[in-house]
Amino acid sequence: MDLGSETTKKILSRYKFHDVAIGELQKIHRIYPGMKPVTGTYTFSDGSQKDLLKLIGNIPVQYEGRSYNLPIQLWLMDSFPFTPPICLLRPTANMVIREGRHVDARGRLYLPELHNWDHPKSSVVGLLAEMISKFEEDPPLSSKTTVDTKDPHELLAFVSNLQINQVAGGVRHHDQPINKVSVIGGGDLGMAAVLSILAKGKVDKLVFIDVAESSTKGGSMDLEIFKLPKVEVSKDLSASAGSRVVVVTANAWSNKQSYVSVVQTNVDMFRGIIPGLMRLNPNAMLLIASQPVDVMTHVAWRQSGLPPSRVFGAGCNLDSERLCHVLDINLNTHKQAWVIGELSDNKVAVMSSIGIGLSSSQHPEIAPATSISKPLLDRGMEMTKSRGQRSWSVGLSIADIVCSILTDSRKAHSISTLAQGWGGIGAEVFLSIPCILGANGSARLAGVSLGAEEDSKLRDSVTSLSNTMAQLKI
Repeated sequence: MDLGSETTKKILSRYKFHDVAIGELQKIHRIYPGMKPVTGTYTFSDGSQKDLLKLIGNIPVQYEGRSYNLPIQLWLMDSFPFTPPICLLRPTANMVIREGRHVDARGRLYLPELHNWDHPKSSVVGLLAEMISKFEEDPPLSSKTTVDTKDPHELLAFVSNLQINQVAGGVRHHDQPINKVSVIGGGDLGMAAVLSILAKGKVDKLVFIDVAESSTKGGSMDLEIFKLPKVEVSKDLSASAGSRVVVVTANAWSNKQSYVSVVQTNVDMFRGIIPGLMRLNPNAMLLIASQPVDVMTHVAWRQSGLPPSRVFGAGCNLDSERLCHVLDINLNTHKQAWVIGELSDNKVAVMSSIGIGLSSSQHPEIAPATSISKPLLDRGMEMTKSRGQRSWSVGLSIADIVCSILTDSRKAHSISTLAQGWGGIGAEVFLSIPCILGANGSARLAGVSLGAEEDSKLRDSVTSLSNTMAQLKI
């Protein structure tokens, strides 16, 4: 393997584990001499860039008695080999990507070896062997001339004698991303979320992953038995790869006595799944419905490394929709309203300055409380008290949020989000706040001065949530 060029030496000198990385590269060359090192600039999902080394080449794949050479590229992070490479297909102009369980529409590869990467047990040599094995089961490329059928046999004319060439722009990008949603966590809430999202009709593919750690299991077998269209059932997080939205409904409640100990059980479960989900879905929105939702959304944000605009909880969205309905139908106000704050007895109601029938050019604002609006909101909150939060109703609320993201509706939802800096809140806590929600994430509405009673409840929630977070090991 030629590592002697000045550019390659310069980039390799920046690798944190320089000598170990060179040893791994030499091992790769001995077993896969066709994989060639090339320098390049990788652009991350947040727009930042870094000069890195990548391996490009073809891997030999046997499919139903025929031999194919599939073009790939592996970007080696500067902490290689202790972090996994970013693996991409390298299709030519005559190829089309066949999206599947291990490849998304943009050609990024997701494999168990990547998800469970642990050097020195994990290596690129082992990764390439797994890649070959998976692609022999389900080839990830087909001929563009047969795009309707995507017959893997048609690859022969294009890739059996393929030479290593750089593809302009790297991987072919689709103008329209597939509307894939993954729901993580078994049980009634997971099932309710799956069926509600499916009923909205905005998804192209929906994956239901029954997490082994979750104690609220059940239902996934019935989905497998009845084979609903667009739904895939799995126990492997890698099946979520390429999702636009990842919904987490999993809970792992224990028999421990104290509230903090019980919550810590859920936190420990999140530590095992959230980072992996984000490696598999770096561009996804993360929607949390696990309980307690404000705490678990905060935990998920900390563990994910995502900006707060892309991590939010179902929070008070259900309460808000119910309140808005009651105010409109029963009290004839015709104004949008939201329930904000902690999902507890301390939640409070606010009203919009604009009516329910908003045009796309109008932006709702929270109206200051008045002597007229407060009695209406108090009465509306009282009328919604007895309704409770059943699994199917929370599932419908989750579907409502997911639909706003997939359709880029720019609807205002009361979702649990980072509240720091909103309405004078100085602590790092997550509370439900009205947010405009669309394809690029969430944006909070501006805060307003609340009444003394409402402000006191909000401050009590901030203190309570801060105390809980301080006791958790995240």
